[in-house]
Amino acid sequence: MLTGVVLAGGENRRMGGKPKALLEFGGEPMIRRQLRLMAGACSELLVVTNDPRLLLSEVDRSVRIVTDYYPGNGPLGGIHAALSLCRSDYAWIVGCDMPFVSADAAGVLLEAVREAGADAAVPSVGGKLQPLHGVYRTNCAEEAERLLREETYRVMEWIRRIRHVVVSDDRFAGTGIDTRFAVNANTPEQWDEARRLERDG
Repeated sequence: MLTGVVLAGGENRRMGGKPKALLEFGGEPMIRRQLRLMAGACSELLVVTNDPRLLLSEVDRSVRIVTDYYPGNGPLGGIHAALSLCRSDYAWIVGCDMPFVSADAAGVLLEAVREAGADAAVPSVGGKLQPLHGVYRTNCAEEAERLLREETYRVMEWIRRIRHVVVSDDRFAGTGIDTRFAVNANTPEQWDEARRLERDG
């Protein structure tokens, strides 16, 4: 059982204030695209957002929309809410600025976390950890809450404190998985580059 989670909070300042989740990518709003790509691998889909009203018309009724317990504290607050509320043992958590989320990659990560007996599997692409495309056991919410109470909001500090396994490019390449799943589009320039990647296949 795997819950797919999209973190759709944030202030979107680098995108001129436009909600990234609602920007069009590949002919559909980003949030709709992501949920469609995630659906086949997940028993449940969940979106964490500061403003549910913006997304109600864009997501299916089967998708649960929740808000942070600790609002205004960045991705870690959204991660905590997702892990606290999801109904599965594991959650696959992505950011709303990731147009190439991969259900196949999530499957590899779920396999890796189970094999290792760890609490999380975090992909490493190009030598850089990508916590927002990782798979986490729901018990990781406890450490996230501890950090939030300490007013420590860094996702990488949370990763450091939980039992995690790193899954490298090689493992994804060995199963034919395109590591573009790690691409994020935080600025208009990155958005244009992601669209170019989509056009070029």
